[in-house]
Amino acid sequence: MKSFFKYVLATITGIVISTFILLAIFVGIITSMVSSVGSSKEAVVAKNSVLYLSLNFPITDRTEPNPFGDLSIPGYGNVKSLGLNDIVGRIRGAKEDSNIKGIYLNPTTIQTGFSSLQAIRDALLDFKSSGKFIYAYSDVYSQKAYYLASVADKIYVNPQGSLDFRGLASSVMFMKDALDKIGVEMQVIKVGTYKSAVEPFLMNQMSDANRLQVNSYLNSIYSQFLTDISDNRNIAVDSLKSIANNYLIRNADDALTYKFVDGVKYKDELLAEFREKLGIDAKKDIPTVSILDYTPTENVSSSSERIAVLYAYGSIVDGEGVVGEIGGDKFSRELRKLRLDDRVKAVVLRVNSGGGSGLASEIIWREVSLLKAVKPVIVSMGDYAASGGYYIAAAADSIFADETTLTGSIGVFGVIPNLQGLLNNKLGLNFDVVKTGKFADVGADPDKPLSAEEKAIYQIEVNRFYDLFMKRVADGRKISIAQVDSIGQGRVWTGQQALGLGLVDKIGGIDQAIAAAAKKANLDSYKISNYPSVDDTFSSILSTSKEKIKLWFIEDEIGEYHKYLKSYKDILNQTGIQAKIPYTVEIY
Repeated sequence: MKSFFKYVLATITGIVISTFILLAIFVGIITSMVSSVGSSKEAVVAKNSVLYLSLNFPITDRTEPNPFGDLSIPGYGNVKSLGLNDIVGRIRGAKEDSNIKGIYLNPTTIQTGFSSLQAIRDALLDFKSSGKFIYAYSDVYSQKAYYLASVADKIYVNPQGSLDFRGLASSVMFMKDALDKIGVEMQVIKVGTYKSAVEPFLMNQMSDANRLQVNSYLNSIYSQFLTDISDNRNIAVDSLKSIANNYLIRNADDALTYKFVDGVKYKDELLAEFREKLGIDAKKDIPTVSILDYTPTENVSSSSERIAVLYAYGSIVDGEGVVGEIGGDKFSRELRKLRLDDRVKAVVLRVNSGGGSGLASEIIWREVSLLKAVKPVIVSMGDYAASGGYYIAAAADSIFADETTLTGSIGVFGVIPNLQGLLNNKLGLNFDVVKTGKFADVGADPDKPLSAEEKAIYQIEVNRFYDLFMKRVADGRKISIAQVDSIGQGRVWTGQQALGLGLVDKIGGIDQAIAAAAKKANLDSYKISNYPSVDDTFSSILSTSKEKIKLWFIEDEIGEYHKYLKSYKDILNQTGIQAKIPYTVEIY
């Protein structure tokens, strides 16, 4: 017995000691990470420096807190990235920085939408207005990369490289046959001829209505794309169309022949030209700072009056949501705080969302309406402000969009999976139910298809929400419900098209929206404050979920294709009535 207690005591002691050791190691790791991140020094910008931009990371609307960004993870390097707000801000800062003499633009593939791309391009054009140079060089230019590079003073490509220029395309993945094979039926209830978010579940190709709208907005974006390149490369739009239609540029020599680039060079030749331009000895390194590390000097206003910029990007979801989502509860609370904060004199709501939960959209809309009643609210639209994204924007005093913003999509739908074929026929699983009412098991029994009566009930609710959606737009835009319905029905428009339809007020970016907010609030001097607030380093580490860490690694492994995985997960997590853009619009 003594021996038994001795072993038990030894085991308990070992567990306690092991726990303390593991706890000490964990605290040490966290402390080291906090110390590493918190003490990271700003990059020193030497005189005669070049700012380096590759933009080879997913670009969100705002830089997301990432406590591991400065850590070098074995096998992965670092996972640092920047949001559109900081990319534009740092280019603007470099324009005023006397140590920065020019920009080295090194794009290949760019993971963002055309509206964000246009914002970066405009910032580069503004940088050039200072008289500083921009050189672009790449081994391979995608179409988005070339669109950005076309602002440069000199564009170079590797002699054995390539430049992609063949027109824009948009494709959709359809799942009907795959769902049929596994015995899954997606029961869809929707309103809107063009509300095609559900088509991938029901069809193997686009409907005529969907093809019409995709063709319309794609050509609108293409027109802007060609016009901007034409302006900077001095090549007629008709010539650009002909080059693309006939696929005349397939290699570096073709790009030079058609004046898309100014020369073909190897990297060492490019660096030699940099040294000559900067007056640097051939044996010395070129002073370079990456935009990821560059921190420009900011001129912060001392004014006590503020314009708040509230960033709302990602899917609209019920509850709190996470970083990169617009949680109905979280954002309604943020709007409420801004309404009650006397220091905040106006609010710019930056929307970059294809929508999501109808209920969450309504909850946010309510707070936007209450805010508008006491102070100016201006909306700035990003790549998307469609469906639920447009819903939350509709109540604003004024709406700004870029030419290539995808907006509208005023329509709603609901999807209820019927797994009878999969569970009963494929897996041999059967369910039985006892209920106290005729409709007690509606939507709860996975192997029971909806009856005609049940579908009719759901359709009534979807119709009701569509009527509410139209009323919100009609009231906010001061037009009739009939007019909203005529341009609604789920149809997607570009910002340029939406301007003519009365869905937006002006073409412009976030800077123009801020200026409009200041004017409406009669502010001559003000400080810009960004919301929601960003967690400090330690809080970010503690709040970083296992899911988020996995996503970082997945993004590093599969690059831009991670968005298909995220889109699939979003579909699985959908509940209730959805006000959402048709699938994920991919333009390449």
